[in-house]
Amino acid sequence: MNRILLIDIRETEIHSYVFERKKGTYEVSQVKKLPRDKKHRFSVDELPRDTDTAYVSLPLSSLNYRVIDVPFAQKDKIREVLPFELDGMILGGSSQVVFDNIIVGSSGNTNQVLAVYVDKTAVRDILDNCRTYDIDPECITSIELRKIAKDFSPERLLSPITVDEQDRISLALEEIKAPTINLRRDEFAYTRALEETRRSLKVTAILALLLMVIFSAGLLFNIISTKGEIGRVKKEIQKDYRELFPEEKNIVNEIHQLKSHMKELKEKEQLLIGVSPLNLLLDLSRIDKHNASFHEVSTQNDSITFKGEAASLSDIQSIKAELEQFFDDVSISDSKTSAGGAMIFSISAKEKKS
Repeated sequence: MNRILLIDIRETEIHSYVFERKKGTYEVSQVKKLPRDKKHRFSVDELPRDTDTAYVSLPLSSLNYRVIDVPFAQKDKIREVLPFELDGMILGGSSQVVFDNIIVGSSGNTNQVLAVYVDKTAVRDILDNCRTYDIDPECITSIELRKIAKDFSPERLLSPITVDEQDRISLALEEIKAPTINLRRDEFAYTRALEETRRSLKVTAILALLLMVIFSAGLLFNIISTKGEIGRVKKEIQKDYRELFPEEKNIVNEIHQLKSHMKELKEKEQLLIGVSPLNLLLDLSRIDKHNASFHEVSTQNDSITFKGEAASLSDIQSIKAELEQFFDDVSISDSKTSAGGAMIFSISAKEKKS
């Protein structure tokens, strides 16, 4: 809030103050005396219309008071018990008035509370008068009550007080920061801030809905674009598959069928690659067999197994050394003596890497 209007209703006159926020604090920028009638109604068309909010201050003479003692200090809790205390003191009961309270003293566990109330008709007249000039006060308080509350005694409520203009301005500024009382309650509660909040929430909800619609539209566009891209890629896959396998007619799922073909090719690969039989026989023809002979030579991929018979274990070792010239990882995997006294062996090796 940068500009605040306070209407100071006094015993015999009405003044208005406009406070402006400058350098983090409020300073009075306008003081004006307003015409009024006998019912404290002002009549002026020159009040500023560009203030952010407004306050109304009532004189002590327009307020009613009761002093009661309560065993607690919470203001809201005091408000809960005040109607029961005031019902027996007010003609027509507490439902005919608007009230608030301030703690003015304490003794031990007991707090002295000043109950301040005003007839609802008076509050309604004040608000109607303000609305005539498009003013909606946020708070109805009392500058003069703040003055005597600082050094309270019941007697001061009964005698008129004099507050000079500068002191009233200072008290008005204090009321703006922290009102002593607020008689704008219950059916007269200030609702503009709540309505503005509701409007802001409504605008926020509409904006959120618009953002959601925009986001959903973008998401829908991306889904449609993605579906179109998927369709295009699928057509490319179908085209490439038919080019790779033109003889195939029953095409149900290109990916699965391609995986099946890959599996078949890998199985055929085992048959197409591995040790060359001719090279293997050529290498065997070059070695010195040292009184040994091969009964069986088998290959699997790049692995080779030699099985045969030798006169002694040393001959097997010699055969192993000969094989190492042409093969890798040569090792004697088995050797034993036959019934005839010869050595039966088994030697494993791998094709030599170039």
